[in-house]
Amino acid sequence: MALAKIIWVDDEIESLQSQKMFLENKGYEVKTFTNGFDAIDYVKENAIDVVLIDESMPGITGLETLAKIKEIRQSLPVVLITKNETENLMDEAIGSQITDYLIKPVNPNQVWLSLKKIIDNRRLVAEKTTTAYQQEFRNLFMALNSSPDYNEWMEVYKKLVYWELEMQKSDSPEMQEVLQSQKSEANTEFFKFISKNYAGWIGNKTGHAPVMSHSLLQFKVLPHLEPGKPLFFVLIDNLRFDQWRAIQPIFAESFRILEEDTFYSILPTATQYARNAIFAGMLPMEIEKKFPQYWKNDDDEGGKNLHEEDLLRAHLKRLGKGDLKVSYTKVLNNQAGLDLVNNMHNLLTNDLNVIVYNFVDMLSHARTEMEVLKELAGDEMSYRSLTASWFEHSPLHQALKKIAEKNVRVVVGTDHGSVRVKTPYKVIGDKQTTTNLRYKHGRNLNYEPKEVLAFRDPKEAGLPVPNINSSYIFAKEDSFLCYPNNYNHYVNYYRNTFQHGGVSLEEMIVPVIKMESK
Repeated sequence: MALAKIIWVDDEIESLQSQKMFLENKGYEVKTFTNGFDAIDYVKENAIDVVLIDESMPGITGLETLAKIKEIRQSLPVVLITKNETENLMDEAIGSQITDYLIKPVNPNQVWLSLKKIIDNRRLVAEKTTTAYQQEFRNLFMALNSSPDYNEWMEVYKKLVYWELEMQKSDSPEMQEVLQSQKSEANTEFFKFISKNYAGWIGNKTGHAPVMSHSLLQFKVLPHLEPGKPLFFVLIDNLRFDQWRAIQPIFAESFRILEEDTFYSILPTATQYARNAIFAGMLPMEIEKKFPQYWKNDDDEGGKNLHEEDLLRAHLKRLGKGDLKVSYTKVLNNQAGLDLVNNMHNLLTNDLNVIVYNFVDMLSHARTEMEVLKELAGDEMSYRSLTASWFEHSPLHQALKKIAEKNVRVVVGTDHGSVRVKTPYKVIGDKQTTTNLRYKHGRNLNYEPKEVLAFRDPKEAGLPVPNINSSYIFAKEDSFLCYPNNYNHYVNYYRNTFQHGGVSLEEMIVPVIKMESK
């Protein structure tokens, strides 16, 4: 095994053969390229440990190559090699998050020079991040105001998440505030976009609809089935795109990430609706009609997601894949997670293994733990960090590491995301009205129309009609729906908690990630 995989990009690579041999004798694997474009393509498809880049190359410079590489793999260490010793270029390079900076002709003693840059690293990265976001701010602003379609919305949201994570490196509270207000402006526009288009997607009147929960398996999971290569579909409950980004580096240690994609969760962005739709390949209204024995409405007694496996098998049969060898595992607690670790090797004989991991249930739904969670995850940054430390030490991580050496493909997805709620809205309803904070359905709902997305006819949203005259309402942006009785108590109890069920970028645009063993 090589100590590390290195790629060296230099248009005069021939003159560096002795350096390459020197590194190879030290136990490194070194692959060389004469231009940045080939290197960028290679990084997309391969796991690399370090990149060495010559700054002045024809076609695309070292710094331009560096920027593209960082877009693909944010945490990949890059060493810039240059003949140019100007301080300006050094600062630019460190601000672009290089790990090291060497002057040509390269000689081992020059590594000492990197100390200065390492000491300055944090400050320069923070400054560069702030300036780069200031430049990007206008682009995002223009994108928001040019009526984005559903694909462009996914890109806008990914960019906002990218900058939110970048901003963690910046110590500028002002810029973080600007980003937060841009994000909330994006959610305001997104709510209008969904209000206008959602019923059309559901009725498929236009023929243009994004991949949503009920089409996820067909278009984003099953196409990756390959004879002799087990496919694992891991559904992590309630995983937002920024939380995925927080655990991505942990996955990247064991797997080669091939594609970071997103899809739209159906409404309500709640487990019993979105997850049943994923496995059934149908909208909730169709599930209720075709499988009345499996469907339960919010106010019915008993578990609402007890028949995912039955729905999945019926779905595969409909798609002509009924003869696949399939396993279905649901992990609701730590013991079930440990059982999964021990059973992983047995799953390698199947074509498709579905693993549903209820991580957020373990984290956030129990009332008694609510206060603890509010303390631990008071904001997005701590929520991400909690997710990363949970995943790193979880049985799921252990289980996946067990198959990382085998020839497998993995698709990681989720059912919906969540949003931190801050703004209470009053809703009045009768006794049958549901208790969820981000959506409600009932017969005599009384609400302020501009504060919610309402469907007087649930069928327009692809939803069952629990009672005659039932309508559904969905909370927008960062709001939560409260009843007038005991209003202040509930407002204070739930404000700043992470909830789901409504319309926001965080709840609806969620990750589906394709990876394979290295």
